[in-house]
Amino acid sequence: MNNQATLSSKELEAIKVIRNAIASKGRLPSLRELMASLQYRSPRSSSLMFNRLESKGILKKKKNGSFQFIDLGDNSIHAQTVNVPLVGTVSCGMPIFAEENIEAMIPVSNKLAKPNAKHFLLKVSGDSMNKAGINNGDLVLVRQQQTAKNGDWVVALVDDGVTIKELSMSENAVLLKPRSTNKKHKPIILDRDFKVQGVVITVIPKF
Repeated sequence: MNNQATLSSKELEAIKVIRNAIASKGRLPSLRELMASLQYRSPRSSSLMFNRLESKGILKKKKNGSFQFIDLGDNSIHAQTVNVPLVGTVSCGMPIFAEENIEAMIPVSNKLAKPNAKHFLLKVSGDSMNKAGINNGDLVLVRQQQTAKNGDWVVALVDDGVTIKELSMSENAVLLKPRSTNKKHKPIILDRDFKVQGVVITVIPKF
């Protein structure tokens, strides 16, 4: 079914607001943000809009009650893409790809996201890898895996958040190295029990 044909002009406007929020903030808009963008008078109207988009398959309700955006993309090229989860804020100890963390499903060419592996997208925050061409606001496509080799750009859960760094391993330790023009960023030293969450495949500038 072509959901696009069944959407009202207001629903299409809401989808545009949602896409813009995902692109700029890496998450869906709040009820009040949607209310302001659509010039509603109360957050209840935004809530009803979210429910309408859920009923039409544009949004999916997660177990925690929040919503996930299902970007249907262009039907003409959909057969050549796979839906890849865009991950939002990740809590320490929680798997990156847990449903609670997924803000949206984004169509990605299957030439980039190979069907024989699992992938996810992360929105970059900060400048710790800008010398490597990974800049604030970019998206990175990550292949989910627990192994990597020296020189790979890896995604790691460290302390209370996700970090992207260059991997350097020795016999006794693991070094996560920044590649930044900002001198405040320092290498992170971990023991060999450290586990990789994924390896960066490609950078999508300023999504």
